[in-house]
Amino acid sequence: MNHKIIIVLLLVFFLVRISTAQEPLPATEKYTFENCINKFDMSKTVKTSVGYQYWFIGQKFLDDNLTVKMSVVAPKQATHAPHKHPGDETFFILEGTAQFYLNGKTTTGGPLTSFYCPVGSKHGISNAGDTELKYLVIRKYVE
Repeated sequence: MNHKIIIVLLLVFFLVRISTAQEPLPATEKYTFENCINKFDMSKTVKTSVGYQYWFIGQKFLDDNLTVKMSVVAPKQATHAPHKHPGDETFFILEGTAQFYLNGKTTTGGPLTSFYCPVGSKHGISNAGDTELKYLVIRKYVE
């Protein structure tokens, strides 16, 4: 992954973090210099039926359940069918061409395109291209 993608990832995370922050992060030992940095490591990916996923920020790391995950999907495939869930979600395309579905409408987008899925909307993303699709999933899990 090149440095431009890492910069974009960090920028997106901090923008989402600022926009959803209610209170500052607690000043505890939970956050250390070492665990606040997450460099992509292929050996730590989670295999899926159509590619793999890598959690840059896992669900248990932040107190507000905000996550950042990279999904990689094979050509002409989707991780799952369009669905609904509590909490909003944003997809940010890093590489490839995505088809985005939102409440009965579809469009496509390439690198540096974001797709926002409001709470309760029926949404989905799939690989519309002939190469791998890499995108970030930025989501706040609601319990």
